[in-house]
Amino acid sequence: MFQNLYPDEDADSAYEIDYQSYYDKGYRGILFDVDNTLVEHDQPVTLVAIALFQQLNEMGFKTCIISNNKDERVKPLADALESDYVYKAGKPSARGYNQGMEQMGTTPATTLFVGDQIFTDIWGANRANIHSILVKQIARHEEIQIVLKRFLEKIVLKGYYRKKESLID
Repeated sequence: MFQNLYPDEDADSAYEIDYQSYYDKGYRGILFDVDNTLVEHDQPVTLVAIALFQQLNEMGFKTCIISNNKDERVKPLADALESDYVYKAGKPSARGYNQGMEQMGTTPATTLFVGDQIFTDIWGANRANIHSILVKQIARHEEIQIVLKRFLEKIVLKGYYRKKESLID
């Protein structure tokens, strides 16, 4: 019923994904959400994020931050991470994802997306036909509209985990 909202896979954190395995499979670009995916909401870039992006760059990945936030929020993070970026991306529209792929010079077949929200991040990546990875949110404190979405996400995730479990059996 909610399959267009299901991620292709999930992980505990953007920092625990085996990116080398994706590079070995032919992926060359990664689109990342920012808030609660790479850093806490409204917080500056961290040394852990910088180290991850340096590692991805050394592997040969192109990266792009894709956010519904304003330029003044996204640009400093992207600059610190030496990454392309798209602000006011309009997620879950595919427009921002396509713009990010254009900047990286990748296609849906060679691009991954990593984000923490079903109704914006994952749905948008799925609409753009990009392999989507849902990660757990970094921090629990969020704006009220996101808290309300998290409640609805639990319903979707229940179906996703049921489907995932049936594939394992």
